[in-house]
Amino acid sequence: MVTILIFFHLTKHRTFIRAPQNHGLFILLIVNSVQLVFDIPLSLNFYISGYVNPPVASHCIWWTFFEYIIYVSSEYLLAIISLQRHIFIFHQHILRKRWICHLLHYLPLLFCIVYPTVFYIYAVLLYPCNNTQWDFSSRVCGFANCYLMYGSFLGTFDLVMNNGVPVAIDIISNTVLIARVFLQKRRVRQLSRWRQQRRMLRQLLSVSALYLVGWTPFLLVYIVNVLVDPTFLNYIQQNYFSDLIYIIYFFFPWVWLGFFPDLTGRIVRKCCRQRTDNVIGITPTRIVAESVL
Repeated sequence: MVTILIFFHLTKHRTFIRAPQNHGLFILLIVNSVQLVFDIPLSLNFYISGYVNPPVASHCIWWTFFEYIIYVSSEYLLAIISLQRHIFIFHQHILRKRWICHLLHYLPLLFCIVYPTVFYIYAVLLYPCNNTQWDFSSRVCGFANCYLMYGSFLGTFDLVMNNGVPVAIDIISNTVLIARVFLQKRRVRQLSRWRQQRRMLRQLLSVSALYLVGWTPFLLVYIVNVLVDPTFLNYIQQNYFSDLIYIIYFFFPWVWLGFFPDLTGRIVRKCCRQRTDNVIGITPTRIVAESVL
């Protein structure tokens, strides 16, 4: 409901989408919406029935295929957004040249969608597999893709490049960005410029914090599983940490809602007005009831 409200608001305020610094966030919102529409119902169906339904290999293949693409696209988008914030805050003038804008802005965003799709077409759909390893009693079929279970190099590459690298880029880039913004504030005391930088920084940090809370426990255990002990915290990983990732997709629309103070204010005022109307409507009823008694 919140996502629909945001999209409706954006149709009337297209200047927000046209701003280059918001392109990555908007694509991330679309990816998040795809997750809510297509992936969440599959997980809900699993929790209701207690098993993967239908319990066939093709269902597991396509489920993992789309889920992995959504996960990795989101991680890379956040990493690219973190890097591009440095350009938009400190070097926005270089984007005035079209070829530089395409090279440093549009191509990285396109990479975030194309690369995961191509990688998982091979890893999930084309990698040799007899498809007898799926666990239909676990969510997402136990993430039992052959390239993860038997292809040690490809599984390690997936862990490092598709999970570890984007998270590391996000953490390092945000840390450096915070330091640069506050150092510049001390050198250049321009209130209007500081407000703009603070707004872009606040947007990025709110999204990054949400993703780090959702992903960090899962990734830490996953690293131990791949490099040290495959059974380490296996039950907790399958039943809790993998589900913790979903808080990203449920709360991300609310984070986006914070980008529009005017929309948030209207929602709050409308809710308060409805609450006041309900109180006013209940009070006369109480008075009549008490007078009858």
